[in-house]
Amino acid sequence: MSQPVDNHDQETLTFSSRPIFVNGPLIIGAGPSGLAVAAGLKLQNVPFTILDKAPCIASLWQNRTYNRLKLHLPKQFCKLPHFSYPHNIPNYPTKYQFIDYLEAYANKFQIEPRFDQTVKSARFYQNCGMWKVKGLLGNEVDEFEYISQWLVVATGENATPFIPEFYGLKDFTGQSMHSSEYKSGEAYSHKRVLVVGCGNSGMEVSLDLCHYNAIPFMVVRNSFHVLPREILGKSTYSWAVMLMKWLSLKTVDKIMMFAAKLILGNTEMYGLKRPEMGPLEIKESKGKNPVFDIGSLKKIKSGMMRIVPGEIDRFGSDRVELVNGEVVEQLHSVIFATGYSSNVPFWLQENDLFSKDGCKWDFPDEGWKGKDGLYAVGFTKEGLSGVSIDAIKVADDIAKIWKNKIMKSNSP
Repeated sequence: MSQPVDNHDQETLTFSSRPIFVNGPLIIGAGPSGLAVAAGLKLQNVPFTILDKAPCIASLWQNRTYNRLKLHLPKQFCKLPHFSYPHNIPNYPTKYQFIDYLEAYANKFQIEPRFDQTVKSARFYQNCGMWKVKGLLGNEVDEFEYISQWLVVATGENATPFIPEFYGLKDFTGQSMHSSEYKSGEAYSHKRVLVVGCGNSGMEVSLDLCHYNAIPFMVVRNSFHVLPREILGKSTYSWAVMLMKWLSLKTVDKIMMFAAKLILGNTEMYGLKRPEMGPLEIKESKGKNPVFDIGSLKKIKSGMMRIVPGEIDRFGSDRVELVNGEVVEQLHSVIFATGYSSNVPFWLQENDLFSKDGCKWDFPDEGWKGKDGLYAVGFTKEGLSGVSIDAIKVADDIAKIWKNKIMKSNSP
């Protein structure tokens, strides 16, 4: 599926300031996606420039994750191309170990992003075959302009914290925040905290609150799958990957759900309803991950973590009312574990690779590559393994074009 594009064939490329001509591709984003593409280009001697609006690499991991976070999947599924984790790193690295890994990755491949550079617009000019990327430096006064033949969008699907609009939220007198601002439950001891959202973030924030003797109430609006993180000492994800080599997706789903019920019990009796569609089928068709249990169910069963099934109707000064009439009162704080959105629609103009909400169109083939030298990495909803696969394809494709260009320029 694609949308009509207007490449401004009649427009002339002009500049409002002194432009920087990029010798090679321009990569937007210095998180895992951007670093992985940069490493692949570096190994093939293709020059590049990489920009990021933050003052550091992987700013989402460094600044928007809670202290106790660990990777949900084993490290072999969370490594970037051409570089493995040190042997002394545990199977499920902490966020700090993952950040150290990314820092070592950037150092190994001598990747030096240009930080504090916020892209405001990117536009392709057909008449000269070039991209013009404009933005502001960290002081939000000085502007920059880059010109490049290739543009790699590596800002990812989780660029901007998302909080839905709720009636009466402005009247809530307690603290409210997105889960990206949450660091630790230390300040919430014996406080009643509403957690909105029941994905991995919502479950793990609620669990962290329990560790600090807070009283979390988790609002569960939709059905979702809870799976044990490990089965017989091996990660559930590893089992799924192995079984998919021989069995159909639906058969593997049935095995996963049987194992989950055997190990975790009937979660529906605690207010956690399972969808009719299996976890792998949902992942493949909707990009929605199952929740891997790391101790939350034990807290739910003990009553330390309260499940509030239903949909929020409105907030009051210290309370929330649900559509079904249930009320939770004397709330100290609200934490919105409601996910993120892409920022691509705010700066990337006229393209055929992204939809209006900043997600990648569902291409059957080469969804990582668009028209006019446009590429995307980190938009497959496949986690770090998907990042690695697309990053290798993008780097190899650009390197092939680059080398052909050099050969033609050197031919008599």
